[in-house]
Amino acid sequence: MGFLDHSTSNIIVDAVITDVGRQFLARNDGSFSIVKFALADDEVDYSMIQKFGRVVGKEKIEKNTPVFEAQSTAGLALKYRCVSLSNPNLIRMPNMSITGEGLDSTATALSMTVNSNNATRQLTFTQSVIGESSVDVELRDQQFLVKIQNQFVQIVGAAPDYVDRDGIAYYTLVRSPTTTAAGGSILAFTVALKSITDTQFSIYGTSSDKTKINIVASITGMQSGTVKNFTINISK
Repeated sequence: MGFLDHSTSNIIVDAVITDVGRQFLARNDGSFSIVKFALADDEVDYSMIQKFGRVVGKEKIEKNTPVFEAQSTAGLALKYRCVSLSNPNLIRMPNMSITGEGLDSTATALSMTVNSNNATRQLTFTQSVIGESSVDVELRDQQFLVKIQNQFVQIVGAAPDYVDRDGIAYYTLVRSPTTTAAGGSILAFTVALKSITDTQFSIYGTSSDKTKINIVASITGMQSGTVKNFTINISK
């Protein structure tokens, strides 16, 4: 859902069903039921507040921010969700770090190789918060949404909730029973390459090297809304 025009006193709202919603609706078995909604601030540039101060920056955001139209592609809609919290003194949101086999020095790219020991990788995601001693209990993620290209990669021991029309698989994973010293959530899982043919490399390989396929994966904390993106570099 998005606003088409808010320049006048008339507010026009555009609402569409996403591609995933259409799949559920098409079942026509009574299972499609809207029970909740979420809000997001994908368009907002909060650096305006840092640059102009809270009062002027807030005014610039309210008056000058273009609002996206409704997206029917679920993977593009609501990337940065808003959350409701009861703690009025909360000033910092948690972030997410990634560790594991095959990561580069910046922990933003994962290397995998077909038909080798590097065709599977174990990854661990942990919550932390800068400038605070602990993660607020309301922001401790109990579940995570993992989005990954279904054509090339899978999560070992888990089945996707669904696969959208762009071939992105959506997995809902539960956090580990233990937490970090700061009370942050921990999530560990293993990713594995699927069987990738030479034809797929020739089609989806990079323009400079047809022996490499680069895809983007993301993980979102369901309670905190924290998003972590990383690249998977697949080689022959």
